[in-house]
Amino acid sequence: MTPAARVAAAIEILEMIFDGATPEKSLTGWGRRHRFAGSKDRAAIRDHVFQALRCRASYGWLGSAETGRGVMLGAMRAAGQVDEMFSGIAHAPRVVEEGEDARALEDADRATKNDMPAWLLPYFDSALGDDSDGVMEILKTRAGVFLRVNAARTDTMEMIDVLAQDGVTAVPVADIKNALQVTENERRVAQSDAYLAGLIELQDASSQHAMIGLGLTAGQRVLDLCAGGGGKALAMAALGADVTAHDIDPRRMVDLAPRAERAGVVIETVSTDQLSTLVPFDVVLVDAPCSGSGTWRRTPAAKWDLTPERLLELTQIQDDVLAQAATLVGSDGTLAYATCSVFDVENIDRIQDFIKTQGDFKMVSKTLRRPCAGGDGFFIAQLCRTA
Repeated sequence: MTPAARVAAAIEILEMIFDGATPEKSLTGWGRRHRFAGSKDRAAIRDHVFQALRCRASYGWLGSAETGRGVMLGAMRAAGQVDEMFSGIAHAPRVVEEGEDARALEDADRATKNDMPAWLLPYFDSALGDDSDGVMEILKTRAGVFLRVNAARTDTMEMIDVLAQDGVTAVPVADIKNALQVTENERRVAQSDAYLAGLIELQDASSQHAMIGLGLTAGQRVLDLCAGGGGKALAMAALGADVTAHDIDPRRMVDLAPRAERAGVVIETVSTDQLSTLVPFDVVLVDAPCSGSGTWRRTPAAKWDLTPERLLELTQIQDDVLAQAATLVGSDGTLAYATCSVFDVENIDRIQDFIKTQGDFKMVSKTLRRPCAGGDGFFIAQLCRTA
């Protein structure tokens, strides 16, 4: 496919997304209907689509419409490639028409410039203050790819060499032990020998930093209450903890057993009914359902789909999960509350309300890592049971 044909494909896929389909479903569906498209074509189209979603408002402003065509026209205006991409030749998008005139981004409002729904600006400002616009600017860029080295079986320097044999270039992350950042050929990671052998796992650097910060010791009984795919459970097991994994929807944990086997660790998965028979735990991790605002570089459609009603619902879910976790923590045990959100309403506000309601927990520490070149946004607070 020509570069212009890839832009045309992105326009088609964006229209499906704007009509309500998910990005993954839209990309997969397009690929099945256009099997002539090679792997490089699909990768390039995917990059177009996700960058367009990150910058949907500003690109739509530059392209004079928040349609698939308008957003991609804006993207090409930002890149200085309108004439070559919108030529109308062969499979290229048709030429620019009347009514599609360029607009200066400096004339747009703050929400449009920051590619953020206007109702969310106060949440960023409250949590981040003067850094708010800078963080939103970062969320418009592509996130890095980070790996956690399975320290029980190898080390970071060996993994750099092993990955290089599969054409993947990775470098150590300065402040996080056993973390690597992929700098070249990130799409080859999932098929690399190191990944297939369980020597590495995909895990964002901020999440890795948080798991190390728990200070787990060998043999501690740890419950990952909202385990999902099990990335954090695997990281804690690699630190020597005796990890039990639970999720309210067991289907989310379907890949955990094979991942644990590949990594050479043992993680027991349990149902909700079984939890009361296993208490108390030394550490209960609540990786709570959240807006994911710290990870919107990776899931850019989520910021446009989030509503005030859904955010309120999430805070209620977070309160419920914290209350459940409190019943599972042993005397002098630790409750760790984490989200991949930067919003106070999902983070410190929830902790403060929990302490007021619960009474027998005190906060020991809290950390908010903001989205940056070195990782996603991530919040974690550690609370100790006092009675």
